[in-house]
Amino acid sequence: MNTRLIGAVLVTMLTGAAALAATATATSVATNGGSATATATAVGRGNANAYAGATNGGVAVADSTAWGYGWGTADSNAIAMADRGLAVSTSRAIGHGTWYGGARAVSDSVAATIGGVAISRSDAVAQGRLGGFADSRSSSTATSHYGTALSDAAALSDGTYGGRAESIADSLADAEGGLATSRVRAISNGSYHGSATSDGVGVSVSGVGRNSTADVKATSRAHHYGRAVTRLSAVEVRK
Repeated sequence: MNTRLIGAVLVTMLTGAAALAATATATSVATNGGSATATATAVGRGNANAYAGATNGGVAVADSTAWGYGWGTADSNAIAMADRGLAVSTSRAIGHGTWYGGARAVSDSVAATIGGVAISRSDAVAQGRLGGFADSRSSSTATSHYGTALSDAAALSDGTYGGRAESIADSLADAEGGLATSRVRAISNGSYHGSATSDGVGVSVSGVGRNSTADVKATSRAHHYGRAVTRLSAVEVRK
């Protein structure tokens, strides 16, 4: 397993437009005694893809869920790759649009490890009501050579009446022998004619015998005619 293989899988799994009808794809590969499990569930205008691959005794578990209700669309991608370590990836996207309100939720989760432990989780929830529009995008990536990498990202948006809400959450954890933890929460809420935008980025990189943590919570709320914008980022590198 190498970065080129990971990149090829990412290109294959993450390309594609928002689904007009429910589609689900699950792929599981295990060799030399390894175990791999992949599950994908799509409902309504949802698109779910899950890929799990393990070799030489590694364990990879991927889970993908996409729920697209009403006029909302949801895209969920979960990728777990392991050689001799453990890789667990979970992705969930929920898009719910009512009346004139549209909603889009995109969730990507990637866990890749060579000899360590990598766990990734991504959640994206968007809800548009009446004339409101909600857009949530969440991306979580955990990579580990011989350490432990934990990555968690969640983007939550809620547009009501004529309001617009947008949430973007990006989380990255990379461990080269130590412990790297990244947790990002982006929460946005727009009501009436209000507009709310929240953007959170967290990056955590650890070296051998080192621990690093990036914890980000971006919250933005707008009511009636107001406008709220929040952008936060945290980067911690310990080599």
